[in-house]
Amino acid sequence: MNTAGDFSEAEIEAGRRLFAGDWRFLAAAGSFDSLPPAGALEIAFAGRSNVGKSSLINALTGRRALARTSAAPGRTRELIFFAGATRLVLVDLPGYGYAKATKSQVAAWTGLVQDYLRGRAALGRVYLLIDARHGLKPADAVIFETLGQAAVSYQIVLTKCDQVKDAELAERMQSVKASIRRQPAAFPQMLATSAHSGAGIPLLRASIARLLRERQG
Repeated sequence: MNTAGDFSEAEIEAGRRLFAGDWRFLAAAGSFDSLPPAGALEIAFAGRSNVGKSSLINALTGRRALARTSAAPGRTRELIFFAGATRLVLVDLPGYGYAKATKSQVAAWTGLVQDYLRGRAALGRVYLLIDARHGLKPADAVIFETLGQAAVSYQIVLTKCDQVKDAELAERMQSVKASIRRQPAAFPQMLATSAHSGAGIPLLRASIARLLRERQG
């Protein structure tokens, strides 16, 4: 389970301030060549379709409709960039495990994500979202391998934690921790969140604020 003791009060406050400003849609990229110019530190969010990436981004930024939570045509196949007042950019990666996509679509989206992960110098960390109700699925093992090959640091974030009991959540977290123990690119600390109740959101903000501070030196 998350504990505020993982972060100081100053870090919690820094996280709040980091996301307190105005956030806006920056760009949508359907190919590596169409990515916006890199500059600010980028934090990417990855996960299976319907894991709650858009809802989590909205909860982080305090904006109900910054990221679209519906499966609007044309958006799930692109990388969506959001910018704030600070030198930080949030990136919503296409969800994987596409039940209704063709093989060619899956190949195109997968290639785009892999190109971004391997070639984006501004990328600081990937937050890999796992649905707390279901835990790890076979498709998650594929993204573990992709992130490992790209040598990209990633951190597991459980979503929809308000929909499982505390004992089940604790068991789920232990199971996921055991699975990533042999993944060198995986960050050891996990976070449990709920975009609906707000649980864990201050700690996720603090985690991102800490990373930004470390990168800025």
